Amino acid sequence: MKLKSTLIGTKEFYRRVFSIVVPMIIQNTITNVVSLLDNVMVGRIGTLQMSAVTIVNQLMFVFYLCIFGAMAGAGIFSTQFAGAGDNNGIRYCMRIKAIVGAVMTALAIGIFLILKQPLIEIYIAKDTLPADAAATLKYALDYIVIMLIGLLPFTAMQVYASTLRETGETKLPMVASIAAILVNLVFNYFLIFGKFGFPRLEVAGAAIATVLSRFVEAGIIIVATTLKRKKYPFIIGAFKSLYVPLNLCKKIITKGMPLLVNEFFWSSSMAVLLQCYSVRGIEVLSAVNISNTVNNLFNVVFLTMGNAVAIIVGQHLGANRIKEAKQSVWQLLTLSVGCCVVMGGIMMLLAPFIPHIYNTEAEVKQMATQFLFVVAALMPVFAFAHNCYFTLRSGGRTIITFLFDSAFSWMIMVPVAFILSKYTNMPIVPLYFTVQSLDIIKCIIGFIMVKKGIWIKNIIDK
Repeated sequence: MKLKSTLIGTKEFYRRVFSIVVPMIIQNTITNVVSLLDNVMVGRIGTLQMSAVTIVNQLMFVFYLCIFGAMAGAGIFSTQFAGAGDNNGIRYCMRIKAIVGAVMTALAIGIFLILKQPLIEIYIAKDTLPADAAATLKYALDYIVIMLIGLLPFTAMQVYASTLRETGETKLPMVASIAAILVNLVFNYFLIFGKFGFPRLEVAGAAIATVLSRFVEAGIIIVATTLKRKKYPFIIGAFKSLYVPLNLCKKIITKGMPLLVNEFFWSSSMAVLLQCYSVRGIEVLSAVNISNTVNNLFNVVFLTMGNAVAIIVGQHLGANRIKEAKQSVWQLLTLSVGCCVVMGGIMMLLAPFIPHIYNTEAEVKQMATQFLFVVAALMPVFAFAHNCYFTLRSGGRTIITFLFDSAFSWMIMVPVAFILSKYTNMPIVPLYFTVQSLDIIKCIIGFIMVKKGIWIKNIIDK
C-alpha cells in the first residue's frame, strides 16, 4: 500500500495534472503535426533543401533553448510566488524575463548575421559534391536571414506564455499557439509551392510562414493577457516600470545563470552531435531531420510532464507543502514513464511507414526508420531523465541541474560521438544508438539525486 500511494496518485491529483498538461499536450501535438507537415512540404522540394532547413533549425534551436533557460531562472521564483499568491513577485520575475530576453535576442541576431556562413558550412560534409554543397549553403542562407526576423516576437511570446504557465494557466498559450500553427500551415502551402496566386518561394517561403506565425502568436497572447486583467492580476502594472528589487534580482541571477548556461551548452552539445553524425554524409542530416520531427510528435507527453513537474512541485515548495511535493514527484515520474512505454510502442509500429511520406532517397528513408526504432525503444529512458531534471530544477538546484544536463552531454555524450565518428568506421545507426543510450547513465544519477531529496527547497522565503 505504501508503494502504491508513493507511485500512484489520487483522482484529485490526476485531475489537476491533466488540467495542466492536456492543453499543453494539445498545443504541442498540433505544433508537431504541423511541423511534420511543414517538413514534408520542404522535403517534397528535395533532399538538399531539407538538409539546409535542418542545419538552420539546429542553429536556431540553440537560441530557443537559451531563451527557455533565461526564462527558467525567473520562472522557478515565479512558480513559487504563484504558489504563495504573491502577484508582485510574479511581476518582478516577468520584468527580469523581458530585460534578459531583449538583450539575448539582440546578441543572437548580431551573431547569426556575422557568422551565419561559417556556422552552416560546419555541417556540410567534406565529401559532398561541390554543386550540392553550394546549393545547400544557398538554401540555408536564404532561410536563416528571414528566420531572424521572427526571433523578437518569439521572445516576447515566451515572456508572457511562460509566466502564464507558471501560474497554472495553460489554455491561453494553447489557443495562441493553435492560431499561429494554422497561419504557419496555410502560408507554408501558399508560399512554398506558389498556390492561390502567391509566388513559389520554396525554402524562403517556409521561413516567411514561420515568421508570420510568430507575430500572430505573440500578438494574441499579449493582447489577451492585457485585456483579461482580472483573471491575470499579475499583468496590472507589470511593465509600468522595469524596477526589480535588488535582493530578488541577485537571487534570480544566481539561480538563473546556471540554467541559461546549461541550456546554451546543452543545445550546443546537440548541435555538435548532429555535426558528428553529419560526417557520415549529407543524407544523414535529412534522415535525422525526419526522425527528430516524428520523434517530437511522440515526445509531447514526457516533455509536457516535465512542465507539470515544474509547476506542481514548484507551487508545493513555494507553499511549504513538502510532503505533497515529494509524493507528486514520484507519481509524476511513474505517470510519465508509463505513458512513454505506450507511446514508444506506437512509434515503433509506425516507424517503417512514416518516412515514406517524404520525397527523398530510399537510403534516407531506411536510415530515418532505423533512427526512429532507436528513439522509440529509449523513450521511457528519456522520459525518466527529463523529469528528474525538472524535479531538481523546481527547488532551485540550478548548479546541480547544470552538471546533470549539459555537463553530462559535453563530458560523456559528445566525446563518445566524436571518437566514434572521427576515429572508427562504425555505421551511423549503431553509432546513433550508442550515443543515445548513454542517457541510461543519466537516469541512474537522476534517481539517486531525486531519492535523496536534495531538490527540496523553498527559495522565496525571506
